[in-house]
Amino acid sequence: SNLPKHPESVPINALVPVKGTPLADQPRVSVWDMVRMIATTRIIMPKTVVRLSAGRTEMSTVEQALCFMAGANSIFAGEKLLTTPNPTFDEDMFMFDLLGLKPRQAFKNGRPNEPKELREMSINEVF
Repeated sequence: SNLPKHPESVPINALVPVKGTPLADQPRVSVWDMVRMIATTRIIMPKTVVRLSAGRTEMSTVEQALCFMAGANSIFAGEKLLTTPNPTFDEDMFMFDLLGLKPRQAFKNGRPNEPKELREMSINEVF
């Protein structure tokens, strides 16, 4: 938050204990800790997109709603986040409808301010 310019987005992840990793036996992050992290991020970086990320499969719709009310304004959608599962597209759309949230269209040609050269590169060229 003390950078000259805040990042475009910040993911807020709940620990997802994975068997065989050093944090496998750690307890789940409480919803109230998630709400506090999101609210703090929103206060100190008001223009940054705050993304509710890993751990959503362990959160109820009510818990995710609290995160949105605290300041989250984005999710990572898709079947999997690196190594952990993610809610399905249909589950997310049901939740958005239930909460009265309107998803915006995904960027089809890169981010709005992304250099054209990067938008034209294939995924294989980037990695």
